[in-house]
Amino acid sequence: MKHVVLRAAAGLAGLALTLNALSISAADWPQYHGPTLDGKTPARIATDWSAHPPKVLWKTPTPGGFSVLAVAGGRAFTVVLREVDGAKMEVCLALDAATGRELWAAPLNLAKYDGGGDSGTPDNQGGDGPRSTPSVAGERVFVFDSRFTLHCLNAATGAPVWAHDLLAEFGGKMISWQNAASPVLEGDLVLVAGGGAGQSLLAFRQADGAVVWKGGTETPTHATPTVATLHGVRQVIFFNQSGLVACEVATGRELWRQPYRFSVSTAASPVVSGDIVYCSAGYGVGAGAYRISREGETWKSTELWRKTGNELANHWSTPVVLDGYLYGMFSFKEYGSGPLKCVELATGRVVWSQKDFGPGGVVLAGGVLVASTDRGEVVLVDPQPAGYKELARFKAIAGKCWNRPVVTDGRVWVRSTREGACLDVTPAPAQTAVR
Repeated sequence: MKHVVLRAAAGLAGLALTLNALSISAADWPQYHGPTLDGKTPARIATDWSAHPPKVLWKTPTPGGFSVLAVAGGRAFTVVLREVDGAKMEVCLALDAATGRELWAAPLNLAKYDGGGDSGTPDNQGGDGPRSTPSVAGERVFVFDSRFTLHCLNAATGAPVWAHDLLAEFGGKMISWQNAASPVLEGDLVLVAGGGAGQSLLAFRQADGAVVWKGGTETPTHATPTVATLHGVRQVIFFNQSGLVACEVATGRELWRQPYRFSVSTAASPVVSGDIVYCSAGYGVGAGAYRISREGETWKSTELWRKTGNELANHWSTPVVLDGYLYGMFSFKEYGSGPLKCVELATGRVVWSQKDFGPGGVVLAGGVLVASTDRGEVVLVDPQPAGYKELARFKAIAGKCWNRPVVTDGRVWVRSTREGACLDVTPAPAQTAVR
C-alpha cells in the first residue's frame, strides 16, 4: 500500500524536529509495557489531588480503538480509526506532547475487524478500531497493525522507513478479531509474533528491518510479549495459543515452554516477578503461576497454582506486581462494574477486591498505583495488601477507556475511543510518592 503522510509538521519547529534525533529519557513511556517493560516507571506525580487537582493540559480526538499513547522525545503516538480516500483505515498519529497538536498522520492498513461494532449492551459499546500501541526508539516509530504488518516510520515526519507483512512474507495466518499485540523493543531489536511454520516468532533489526532470528510454529494471540531476565538470561515470553514460550532475546533460542489452555482470545501479557511467571485469560480459562528453574542449560517450568473460571481472569488488562502481590483488573465482561483486585502472586489468593472499575488498566508510578476505569476516570491507589486505599480520583476523558494510563514525570496520559488527554500532575516540592 502506498504510504501517504496526511499532515506534516511545518515551519521552523517542524524542521528542528526533523533534524534532531529523538531521545528516550527516563521520563518517557516509549512502548506499551513502559520504560522498564513491566508496567512500571520511577516517574513522580502529585498524589494529593484534593489540594492540587490535575490540570488538563490538552484534549484531542482519538476516534476508534484502544491503542495507548506512547510518549517519547516530546511527542505522543497512538493509532486511530479514520476514513482515507473513502476507506476506513488505521492511522498512526504523532502529537506534540506539550499541546496535543497533530504533527503528522500516517495511514497503515485497512481497518477490518471480526465482530465488535457498537452492538450489545450500552456498557459494551466499545466499537471497532486499532488496539496495538506504537513503540518508539530514537528517530523510529514501530507500529504493528491489525493485519499483521509491522511498520517502521520516521518519528519526525511519519515517512515510511521499512515494513514487513507477516502474512505475505512469513506465511502467517489471520486470527479472529485480528492483531491486537504491540511490538516490543529490546536493545536494537523489535519483537513480534505472527509468522507461519518455523518462523512464527520473529526479531527484526530496528535500523533496517533485517531478520535477526526467527523460529517456532505457534499461533499468536492478542497478548503483547513480555521481556524479562530470569536466571541471568534476558528472554522474551510469547503468550501463544499453545501457551507460554520463552526465547533468548539475543539468539531466539527456545529456553522453556509452559502449555496453557486457549479459548476464544488471550489478550493480557505474562507478568514476571523473580523466577515466577503469571498469566491469565478470559472465557473461563483463568489464571496460573509458574516457577521457572534452571540447571545448566536445562530449563523447567513448575506449576505453583492454577485457577480456572473467571474469578482471576484478566480479560485484556495486564496486572502489575509489587512486593509479591498482583494489582489489576480481574474480571470478564463486567463492563463498568469489574473490580480492581490485590492477589497474592505465590498462591493466587484474593487479598482484597474493589468494585466499579471495569476493564480499564493499571501501571505503577513511583510506587503509586495509577488506574483507569472504563469510564475514563484516573484513580490513584496505595498498593498495599492491608486493604484498598484510594488516594485520589479524577474524571479525565469521555468515551470507552479499555486500556491502561501512561505516566511520565508530572504527567498522566489517557486515551479512549473518543479522545486522548494529558494531565498535569506535577508534585509540589515537598510532596513525595507513597513508597
